[in-house]
Amino acid sequence: MNNRERVAFHTLGCKVNQEETASLMEMFRKRGFQLVDFKSPADVYIINTCTVTHTADQKSRQMIRRAISRQPDALVAVVGCYSQVSPDDVLAIPGVDLVVGTRGRAKLVDLVEDILEKKRAGEFGKEVNAVDSLESDLEFEQLPLPDNPQRTRAFLKIEDGCDQYCAYCIIPDARGPVRSLSPDLVKEQLGELICAGYREVVLTGVHTSAYGKDLSVGINLAALLRDLVKMPGDFRIRLSSVEPVDVSEELLEVMASSSRICRHLHLPLQSGDDEILEMMQRPYTTADYSELFLKAIKMIPDLAVTTDVMVGFPGETDRHFENTYDFIASLPFRDLHVFKYSPRPGTSAAEMSGQVKPRNKDERSRRLRELADTKARAFAEGALGETLDVLVERSYKKRPGYWQGITDNYLRVIFPSQEKELRGELLPVRMIRLAEEDLIEGETSRGDGSCGRS
Repeated sequence: MNNRERVAFHTLGCKVNQEETASLMEMFRKRGFQLVDFKSPADVYIINTCTVTHTADQKSRQMIRRAISRQPDALVAVVGCYSQVSPDDVLAIPGVDLVVGTRGRAKLVDLVEDILEKKRAGEFGKEVNAVDSLESDLEFEQLPLPDNPQRTRAFLKIEDGCDQYCAYCIIPDARGPVRSLSPDLVKEQLGELICAGYREVVLTGVHTSAYGKDLSVGINLAALLRDLVKMPGDFRIRLSSVEPVDVSEELLEVMASSSRICRHLHLPLQSGDDEILEMMQRPYTTADYSELFLKAIKMIPDLAVTTDVMVGFPGETDRHFENTYDFIASLPFRDLHVFKYSPRPGTSAAEMSGQVKPRNKDERSRRLRELADTKARAFAEGALGETLDVLVERSYKKRPGYWQGITDNYLRVIFPSQEKELRGELLPVRMIRLAEEDLIEGETSRGDGSCGRS
């Protein structure tokens, strides 16, 4: 077979999906496929789907049909969470050739090549359902590290699956139970990323903070971090989202003890009302959350705490929402990610009474987003005058001669420099003034001497 077939990818959903797509792309590249844009003609289209909400299902079906209509004779393969939960719905779409879930993706290239061969020979008949049962293999499925020299930071997936059945979430059914990459393999992959020149590595997973629960006693996220920061090289580590119930004092102590661990915690809140938290089946109260928050910022000075908040959960009244608003207003968050509840068939919340009207969701979302802007600006103002290491990500197109990057505590910074290439470097930058919204303008000693001019 001529292995210069063109393959195009489209990803829906979370950062874990995005990084898994990058790994799949690497698998196809190594086998000789030509990677092309999803909007371009291709011989193979692969859609990595999401099923976190009913809307996500609709978007997944929309992108599948778009690929089929774009190139009717192409091979269309559908992978990911929606495929895992609803393979029959995917297979019912005329034009789908292959369905793979959230397991067995390491065999995707083999399956695609086999179907391409049969199509050429006129021997391909019925579409292939290669979705494996979540109980068929309880090992962590290791995919190759993506090779993307255009990226300034790397994502290292250390965990998959979730055992926390929140009332609104279908992900445990899509991903299965917690599975962790062994500490030795985490260190091996981190070493490869450091050698490849990445200065920041984000440890990620579906339930990252549950790392190690399926492994030997004594293996947890804190213990892993304690080993990783001892590795040679010039790098820093950032944690992706961690659940409040998993953030132990040991984890905070490890973060506080090493400058290699970014001062940033993403702690999903979801609601600031205890009645709603209980209905959501979230395993903490607002008092628990507040205690953790205040302990964390005391132990780790200038820690950035970001969070997820859901509005419009079934049964959420104006009183519940005001409690949420006041609770968030009382704590110095760096930023909020605000989501409107969307029913997901198969979850207990979808069957609950008291579904909230769309206009109420919109208004509550608007108010929280305005509060988020206020919080972000206040956090940025608190950093003025400090000198912080900035990972340079790209040139800042709005201002020629400026570069843009991010600090370890999640501040977005721009600074002037006439150097032709700074992307991927870690530079000390003094925070000077707010440029716009929560974007900070700074100055660095690197450059042509023009930094920091008024």
